[in-house]
Amino acid sequence: MTASVRPLSAADLTPVYHEQVREVLTRPSLSYWQDAWIRLKANRRALVSLWIVIGLLVFTVFGPFVWRVDPAAQDLDQISQPPGVDRTAWIVTPLPIWNGETQGEGSGTGLRAFGDPDTQAIRLRWDPAPEATGGYRIYRNIFPIGPERAYGLPLVMSRNEIWYEDRLDLRPRTYYYSVLPLNELGEHSGEAQIVELEARRVITVDEARKRGLLALDHIPVNGETVKLKLHPLGTDYLGRDMLARLMYGARVSLFIGIVAPLLYVLFGILYGATAGFIGGVLDAVMMRFADFVVALPFLLFMILFKFIFQVSAGESGIMPMLVALVILSWPATSRLVRGQILQIREEGYIGASKLLGAKTRYLILRHMIPNTMGVILVTLTFAVPSAIFTEAFLSFIGMGVAPPTPSWGSMCNEGIKTMLTTPHELVFPALLISITVLAFNLLGDGLRDALDARMRSRE
Repeated sequence: MTASVRPLSAADLTPVYHEQVREVLTRPSLSYWQDAWIRLKANRRALVSLWIVIGLLVFTVFGPFVWRVDPAAQDLDQISQPPGVDRTAWIVTPLPIWNGETQGEGSGTGLRAFGDPDTQAIRLRWDPAPEATGGYRIYRNIFPIGPERAYGLPLVMSRNEIWYEDRLDLRPRTYYYSVLPLNELGEHSGEAQIVELEARRVITVDEARKRGLLALDHIPVNGETVKLKLHPLGTDYLGRDMLARLMYGARVSLFIGIVAPLLYVLFGILYGATAGFIGGVLDAVMMRFADFVVALPFLLFMILFKFIFQVSAGESGIMPMLVALVILSWPATSRLVRGQILQIREEGYIGASKLLGAKTRYLILRHMIPNTMGVILVTLTFAVPSAIFTEAFLSFIGMGVAPPTPSWGSMCNEGIKTMLTTPHELVFPALLISITVLAFNLLGDGLRDALDARMRSRE
């Protein structure tokens, strides 16, 4: 049985209209920079880095107005103190010079303290030794005396006295004193007497009032304590506030690290864009001159500029360093920009714009500069940490920022000397340098992706 096929009629060919809901996708018209900002905000690492850079600038510019501490002022009672250390000081009366009297001495044998050890004075007494025919030599150490018998700093050699008063740069810490008998030749002739003493921090009434720790009309009682001046990040080896020095040092380091790259990158952009756009013989001549500048020794010109600017020993050579960086560091940027311009100049849309009557100024500002912005910003972000490291290196060899002018590089160089005993003097400036370098690098990567116009076509 075969199925019957009905021929199509005109009604079957009539289109049927159905009501449909269509989703209309619309996108507002955005400028190049608006679209770049949207892309940058979508990159979390770059956005966090941007806020870090802004925070560093705020720390540098407005920090000294909030933390009003002179970076050169010394707190001699708190030298090389790490952050969070106890700032308690006991108020005492000034001790007269000790002449060795034993009135009021407690019981005890061997090397012992006479009275309470504190940062004003540590008084020692010991038992006479028969083998000490040539006297005694007194040592002080801040580390325990081990089997190697490293007694530490020799303080004095005593002939007949069996007492000694130490007032040499005492700090609130543990000291290990050693007394060794000597023969007629001045050689060690017997066993050492060793004692471990804990010196507490003290301050006199007059000194406490002078520093504003006590009111002028306040009469302290026996055993009263005061809190010394607060240093949130501790102090350096001269008792200077680390936070204040980091703030003022940021001005020098970021000034060199940002201003110098901005100047020589800007010059490199103009130089490379001119050479790449014009081309021909002028391009060859300009690039050979850039090769000549690359071959110039930076340190030699740094020394030359120090003589030109009449920077003597012990003075900070900030201006010679800035001039040397600007004059000798632009060729790398000019080469990158020239290569980008040569590539963009042959693109089809450049030829189309020329056929439509676009002028040279429009071609450069509308097409060439935006398409090279990624390379320029990446170069700038690498130039900033490079300039900071250059400042640190020159400060290390004595040609950059000289003490007492603070900079992150010079503070690192000072902190290296005491990094084993007081690491905070090195950690804080090195940490700021690391954070700054990382933030600029991540921000540069984000800006490169956001400003690369070719990535807009991939989405």
